[in-house]
Amino acid sequence: MPFDRGSVSFRMLELPRAFPGDWVERFAEERAGSLEAVGEGPQRGWVTGRHLLDSHITEETAMLAGWVRLALRQAERKVPAALLQAECRMEELAVQAAEGKPYLKAKQRSEIRRSVTERLLPAMPPQLKAVPFVYMPGATHLYVSALAAAQLDVFNAALAATLGFGGEPATPEALGLKLKQTDLRDLPGTSFSPEMEGEAMEAAPGREFLTWLWFKAETQNGRVALSEGRELGVLLEGPLTFLHEGNGAHAAVLKKGAPENSIEAKTCLLSGKKLKEAKVTFALDEENIWSFGFEADQFLIRGLKLPQGEGSLDSVSRFQERMIFLEQWREILLDLFGAFADVRRDSGKWKTAVEEIREWVKGRPGRR
Repeated sequence: MPFDRGSVSFRMLELPRAFPGDWVERFAEERAGSLEAVGEGPQRGWVTGRHLLDSHITEETAMLAGWVRLALRQAERKVPAALLQAECRMEELAVQAAEGKPYLKAKQRSEIRRSVTERLLPAMPPQLKAVPFVYMPGATHLYVSALAAAQLDVFNAALAATLGFGGEPATPEALGLKLKQTDLRDLPGTSFSPEMEGEAMEAAPGREFLTWLWFKAETQNGRVALSEGRELGVLLEGPLTFLHEGNGAHAAVLKKGAPENSIEAKTCLLSGKKLKEAKVTFALDEENIWSFGFEADQFLIRGLKLPQGEGSLDSVSRFQERMIFLEQWREILLDLFGAFADVRRDSGKWKTAVEEIREWVKGRPGRR
């Protein structure tokens, strides 16, 4: 499972309440069925985090190191396209020869395709895929490896069917409401470009946050203060994706070399674009370092590398350590976003911040 080892890609889901006390029984009732019963349509159900064939859900099998570790499994039989095409063509040629026809009508070919599919499907092995998640009992959030919107919709529907409620993706808008009771979409858009000061901009709180964080890191020697008084090292690197939903070129991706210091980055900022995606590194000290790809509009996390931690741990302790690091990362991200939201919703503070960001943009490297 992706949360057990290596880097992890996921999004956070904010829940209206904690899992109910009988969550084990609820997930067990909606467990994945037998693979022998899988047909052409997808069969979905819950399995444990141990492996995709383990649908025996108990408190012991569903939890590891105090965390719920489950996955929504989808099983489906499919006939490979090349095999289906070849088998259909064989049938079509046989029918043409038997009936003396130079070709077959679409309706007859469709019937042959249906018949061939029905004949081959039972012999096809089920194809399995899963959407794992981890959850700390008592919390009102979870981490799920569903980045695509369609995948998340399927997961959320299954979660709601199981628990009676689903989750809300932890987008900047949702977090603004949760942390500061402010809908950041209601605030007017802002231009960070000194050449477009009077231009109306679309509301883009995620991009504003990531660009603001970039500005803070670069103008404070890579150190950003957290609310509890600690200092956090913050570094933003390429690949960088800039976006502005206005006239002209909307998106720009800078990859090679050090794009964060390039003239192209300044050009993007001057044209009204804001930073949408970047590689971000958080460092509390030399040992506690997190690096990840960050998509700001939806707060999608790609390839999060957790701190190394202690090397010689058993698998349970190692998983527990990783979950501690994951929760620490979330606390840091929400701390930074909360600080941004405080500034963003205060018109006076935001005006000052925008003026400072424009000066930062103006002073960036202007030639190679």
